[in-house]
Amino acid sequence: MKALIQRVSQASVAVAGEQISAIGPGLVVLLAVEADDSELSLNKLVHKVAHYRLFSDSNGKMNLNVRQAGGAVLVVSQFTLAADTQSGLRPSFSPAAAPAMAESFYQQFVQQLTELELPVQTGRFAADMQVSLINDGPVTFMLSS
Repeated sequence: MKALIQRVSQASVAVAGEQISAIGPGLVVLLAVEADDSELSLNKLVHKVAHYRLFSDSNGKMNLNVRQAGGAVLVVSQFTLAADTQSGLRPSFSPAAAPAMAESFYQQFVQQLTELELPVQTGRFAADMQVSLINDGPVTFMLSS
């Protein structure tokens, strides 16, 4: 699994011109599920996202995770992050999980973050979404498990 995480001051998702979710300060998580992912990789990535310290403490150091900073999480499925881009000029999506597996892992990812008592909003799986965000910093990290 891969998660591109971005610290944001605000973010939203629209589908067909209608806003379906929005957060204030927190994290946008663009999530990709790969064919060889397992429950273990899912659990590891949930833990890493929830506990990754990318918010500033009172001394200006990145020492706080999203919960400690009082932020929310917006999770958006993005299978293109699973693409193999090593050769040629067109991405190969063969590393990406099949849609049924990807949706199941996506839903489990969201559920586990919710169980950690984080405020979570989502995009719509497999929809054509318009994601708007203001990246704070900018601070962006690629996490994988």
